[in-house]
Amino acid sequence: MAQWIHMSQMIQCLPHETVNNLYPPSAFPIEVRHFLAEWIENQRWEDFALEKVEQESQARALLDQTISLLQSIAQENANVVDRMKLMQISRNMAMFQQQPLQFGVMVRDILRKERVLISTPAQVPDPPQFPSMQDVDHLVLNVLDVQEIRQKMHQLQEELNWERQNYEGLQGPIQQNGLDPTNSEIQRLQKHIQQLEYNVKEMATKRFQLLKKCVDCLDQCQTRLISRLKAWRWEQHKATIGHPFDDNLNPLQTWCEQLLGVNGKLRQELMLIGEPIPELQERLRQLLQVLIQSSLVVEKQPPQVIKTQSKFSTTVRYLLGEKVAPGKPVVLKAQIINELQARNLGSVPGDNVGELINNTAILEHNTSSKSTCATFRNMSIKKIKRADRKGSESVTEEKFALLFSAEITITGCDTPYRIQMISLPVVVIVHGSQDNNALATIIWDCAFSEPDRVPFVVPERVPWRMMYSTLNSKFTAEVQTNHNLDQYNQHFLAQKIFDKPDFADDFSNIMVSWAQFNKEVLPGRPFTFWQWFEGVMDLTKKHLKTYWSQGLIFGFIGKQHLHLILKDRPNGTFLLRFSDSEIGGITIAYVSASENGGQKIQNIQPFTKRDLEIRSLGDRIRDISHITHLYPEYPKHEVFKGFYSEPQASPIGGYIPVSLQTKVGTEPGSATHAAASMQPHTDGFSRHPFQQQFSPQESITQDIMETASSPDFSPNPAVFSETIPTDNNMDILDILNLNPSPKLFLDIE
Repeated sequence: MAQWIHMSQMIQCLPHETVNNLYPPSAFPIEVRHFLAEWIENQRWEDFALEKVEQESQARALLDQTISLLQSIAQENANVVDRMKLMQISRNMAMFQQQPLQFGVMVRDILRKERVLISTPAQVPDPPQFPSMQDVDHLVLNVLDVQEIRQKMHQLQEELNWERQNYEGLQGPIQQNGLDPTNSEIQRLQKHIQQLEYNVKEMATKRFQLLKKCVDCLDQCQTRLISRLKAWRWEQHKATIGHPFDDNLNPLQTWCEQLLGVNGKLRQELMLIGEPIPELQERLRQLLQVLIQSSLVVEKQPPQVIKTQSKFSTTVRYLLGEKVAPGKPVVLKAQIINELQARNLGSVPGDNVGELINNTAILEHNTSSKSTCATFRNMSIKKIKRADRKGSESVTEEKFALLFSAEITITGCDTPYRIQMISLPVVVIVHGSQDNNALATIIWDCAFSEPDRVPFVVPERVPWRMMYSTLNSKFTAEVQTNHNLDQYNQHFLAQKIFDKPDFADDFSNIMVSWAQFNKEVLPGRPFTFWQWFEGVMDLTKKHLKTYWSQGLIFGFIGKQHLHLILKDRPNGTFLLRFSDSEIGGITIAYVSASENGGQKIQNIQPFTKRDLEIRSLGDRIRDISHITHLYPEYPKHEVFKGFYSEPQASPIGGYIPVSLQTKVGTEPGSATHAAASMQPHTDGFSRHPFQQQFSPQESITQDIMETASSPDFSPNPAVFSETIPTDNNMDILDILNLNPSPKLFLDIE
């Protein structure tokens, strides 16, 4: 299975055409390779060749096993769409029964092509690697060696001092008594003293070399640590658009503490040397300062869109918290800075660009988690001062940041240090209506900024492939699903943002601008691309997550493509697609009979969040008799039965129950079926405007039927269903007002 693990990583970077050529959808879809990966790689495919007819029985056996395994996996799969798709694939593979060798050769060639792709190193860039704690452990061992050499030098020096004293003790009697100075004892002492002096000198040299090596190693480890801290902040930044992020800071805190300890021990060793070594002492001082100032981290970022006068919280963590000198508490202060001030962090910010309330917090150590944090729980921006805007720049495009700063003293260090750190960029708004556009600014910043940029510079244009990757990551993260946007969704989104509905080629390298993303409205629409996409995302997150995750929603598809795939399907075939004319809507497109006996494709007016709050999508699909099979051919009651609501019990007290049901205007029994005049709406959807006030509940049916026969009543209304007991304090008009979209028809049961 190792080969498939490599391939599954590469597929994300390969063009769709390459993937389809490698795994032909009609013969050997990629699902077969995925679900049978280990089994496929354990079989012998290399022996197959079309001219070796004697291998036909072996190839047939493998084909039969493949079909059987697919059917077994399908039956065990909880996802109904995957289950039905795998069963369809297993049936399609029966076409190889007449030519099993062709099947064996095809799988052989697929595996060969995979190996060629894997052997090409440029296909998938290696993820950045960071050193492990082993580097720090090795450094600690080197420091222990320095300490051991110092102790040995001390012992040698003591022995040398003793031998010198003995030598001097013998020198006196020799001179006084005129003894032979070449006495064997004296000669032995002289040689021993010379050897000891040599050993001490050698050890001093070795100690100096090892000290320098330790400082070099400390420098390298700390450089890697700083890089890892930057990477952690970068991953935190990217998490905004759905990238994976491990927020655990404990390993980095351990790393910081160990390097601080090593620095202290090396400074101590230098102090114990008789002669100072200014070069190493200065390097250690600078390394200490950088480490202390780099250990402040915004563990929990403030919201990146902040509304004035609204409370928010943020948490700042100090990774050397256990080493803070006891005594006076460390108070962190927060202030808001603009883009220009963020570029000049070395100096104290000048003008005050905003007023923060509750902008101080004390660094407190938590013994259970061993973390030292300052938590700002009820911070608020009281007012903000904006910079002069350029051209058509909006207030929601202006970026600020929070600057956290304090003065801190570390145990073992005499000098206090000033530490500071800025948050990720934030956009400050004054009204909720600005939230969507502000979020677009943040998304563009998180997705397309460079790691070591000048704050807060972003490119004006990016390739579509980067934009699509961002949309996909944000969508799956926001909806909390593993079901990605597919190639059809990608192509339609590109057609929409570039306004090229007839463009069939690859959009990957076409540049998309910030203006196309969220400044210019889409042609013929009153909203931007991002506003429309965010509306779909919000609708899916709140009401359609399970449908999407199970692959029941086709999603983003243009009407041309829609007609192409539905034109040959039987009547009643339908699919679910996101509305491209309304923010946050999902519509049902289905095949129906036309007046001349042919076929036509109908689009039911989109359902919005308000619609789905009253009646779920599954119940609506059950209500509409015109639609019978989800594209391509899944019976709707099999696919959606898990989404149907249980019938509600009759209300107590003898009341007559009232329910709402979804119907289309051409359906027998619906209001518009008997309507005298039917005029289609200009956007292609059918509407049904209910504007009159309803009389008491016992006369609801009469009023609605009168409305249905009025000349202003339009065709194909989607009609809505939820049982509502009539003893509820909310009257029927209130219920209808929950959903201003005019497509309700009440049916008294």
